[in-house]
Amino acid sequence: MDKSLYRHDKLRVCLFLTIAILAVFWRVQDHGFVNLDDDLYVTANPRVQAGLTVDGAVWAFTTTHASNWHPLTWLSHMVDCDLFGLNPGGHHFTNLLFHIANTLLLFLVFEQMTGALWPSAFVAALFALHPLHVESVAWVAERKDVLSTFFWLLTMGLYLRYVKRPRGGRYILVLVSFSLGLMAKPMLVSLPFVLLLLDYWPLGRLEFVPSSLTTQLDTAKSTVLWSRRSLILRLVLEKVPLFGLATVSSIVTFLAQRSGGALESLNTIPLHIRFANTLVAYVTYMEKTVWPHDLAVFYPHPGRGLPVWQAAGAGLLLLSITVLVLRTARRHPYLTTGWLWYLGTLVPVIGLVQVGAHAMADRYTYIPLIGLFIVMAWGLSDILARWPHRRIALATLTAGFLVAFMICSRLQVQYWQNSIALFQHTLNVTNDNWLTHNNMGNALARQGRLDEAANHYSKALHIRPDDPMAHNNLGITLAEQGRLDEAVAHYSEALCIDVEFVAAYYNLGNALVQRGEFERAIASYVKALEIKPQFAEAHNNYAMVLAQQGKLDEAVSHFEEALRIKPDFQEARHNLAIALREASKHETAPKSLNGVKQVSSNAVASLHK
Repeated sequence: MDKSLYRHDKLRVCLFLTIAILAVFWRVQDHGFVNLDDDLYVTANPRVQAGLTVDGAVWAFTTTHASNWHPLTWLSHMVDCDLFGLNPGGHHFTNLLFHIANTLLLFLVFEQMTGALWPSAFVAALFALHPLHVESVAWVAERKDVLSTFFWLLTMGLYLRYVKRPRGGRYILVLVSFSLGLMAKPMLVSLPFVLLLLDYWPLGRLEFVPSSLTTQLDTAKSTVLWSRRSLILRLVLEKVPLFGLATVSSIVTFLAQRSGGALESLNTIPLHIRFANTLVAYVTYMEKTVWPHDLAVFYPHPGRGLPVWQAAGAGLLLLSITVLVLRTARRHPYLTTGWLWYLGTLVPVIGLVQVGAHAMADRYTYIPLIGLFIVMAWGLSDILARWPHRRIALATLTAGFLVAFMICSRLQVQYWQNSIALFQHTLNVTNDNWLTHNNMGNALARQGRLDEAANHYSKALHIRPDDPMAHNNLGITLAEQGRLDEAVAHYSEALCIDVEFVAAYYNLGNALVQRGEFERAIASYVKALEIKPQFAEAHNNYAMVLAQQGKLDEAVSHFEEALRIKPDFQEARHNLAIALREASKHETAPKSLNGVKQVSSNAVASLHK
């Protein structure tokens, strides 16, 4: 093919991919934040909202907030706040730009590795437009997904450059890019394994024993086998620094998630149940890749309710496919790379180490599905190789896949326009989804629709009666409706389930103050501050009760602590000024401190989860 024409074809592919992505995802700029992790990452995170500062950068590299260590992700959100403030459209647009960049990188890197323009374009188009990838793009909190994938693909490109001309400087660039990716999301720990797969195919850095060797050439065969083993060993050793970085990242991530309480214990979800769910999840992801239906932001973990036959059937299917792929490795090496890419890159998030209460998540497929797309792209070409109208058939099938996925993805994008639309869709396509009922309640409560919110919290508790968060949130809603006795009962129940639930202690204290039970309220605030000393709102409300009791010196101390923790806390500043003025009069403290705002639960909205 003429080189000039080939370059024009590459440019046309890049242009098509960009336009197609914009056609599907453009409306995300009109979407808002959702009350599912967006608060942790942006809307209720003053460190991020302050923008990119020296203090903010130090915090990003030292915090395990959100049960992860991903400083690059925090820095990217800070830059967005500098550029767009709390305008959600700007944050969404950044995610969209990263998705476009990732798609173009994927196409260009695979085209360079394989020399196959159209299969590489098909892989990139599937990646760009598949409905399973909507979650990673349309959810602001999943910046870590699109950002880390950018460095994943950049690392692959730099590795290809190193393979073509091995130099120490080029290898250092691979390490730097990989390190940056790990600092965006630790899921990149499987990348060294993928690079070994790429060594096999398409880079061809592994030499296999020629089939022409016969038993009469035992010596030569033995020599080739030893050469092959030496080559494999050399390629593995070449990746040792990468595996070392991955190991360190895995340890840091495990410690961060454990300290943040994100890890489910083996008592809650035993190992055999995790393994069974893993098998089913692998097959379910494959099913949704081919037929992307009933996509949801949260799939409840089935726990002990998972049928044994499902796990056994899924395991048998996975084993059969693996055996078939390995037996055809020499004739169709892309099958091995694609299939093992899919299996291997899902390992960190497949649920053997259970983080959260979900069975699976669409966002986890952002990188792994590339493996299945490789199988689809090169497999279709092989299947149709002997057809007389091969090009027409390939073009028709390709167009059919892409149009169908574009339509499905546009529909899926619409569900992300706001919290209520997202959660209502999730409830429509899943069963017994206690967490989504809880989140729907939060979204409705923020709109003042308290009766509807209480109904969803009650449904969450009907499904999972031992959920302390739902008890706490229902208590907040009941308190706002003036039903204090019921609210206190739910706060107390939440604390019976989780004795370290700081928000429930705080909210219980607020309700008890409203009932005039000051001593019990003080005990609740003290307990909240024992668990979370940096809780500014608890210091403020505790100080107001102390002021009501005439203990002005102690009240001033807690108002000052609230302001030290949260310098822009205007309510605490106002109360401190009044407390200092009253204290300066040297009079017996009045029964009620005139002018000090009464205890309220205004700040509690941020404690909804």
